[in-house]
Amino acid sequence: ALRLSYLRSGGHDPAILDQLLHLQLEATVLEKGTAGLHRGRRMGTPAVPAEPPGTVTHGLDAALLAVERENRRLEDELLALKVRRERRADAGSWAAQRHAEELAQLQAEVRRLRCHAEQTRPWLHPSVLSPPIAAPLPP
Repeated sequence: ALRLSYLRSGGHDPAILDQLLHLQLEATVLEKGTAGLHRGRRMGTPAVPAEPPGTVTHGLDAALLAVERENRRLEDELLALKVRRERRADAGSWAAQRHAEELAQLQAEVRRLRCHAEQTRPWLHPSVLSPPIAAPLPP
């Protein structure tokens, strides 16, 4: 839960992720050890592991822990990729929204300037303007 919380809040430091994974593996080993002691213990008998260390079961447990660690590492990587993709999508939509706002502002400014230019343009009556220059007519 701590690792997922760290990733969801934007954490991505590999050293911290490795530490969190190591702590989780230690907790798993401790939990399995405690559960093994409770299974092997009977009323009044001392806690003795069912099998001596170094047997096939110990090797399988180590292999299982290695696979679990790799699986968690891959899950962390997947989650980090998803978070990055969501952030890029959010940033892209934010940028598109910002560009649309800027475009609307620029269009409004162009309309305002056109209107201002039309209002301040000196309106001359057509009779005041000089006659257009045309080519002479053929005889």
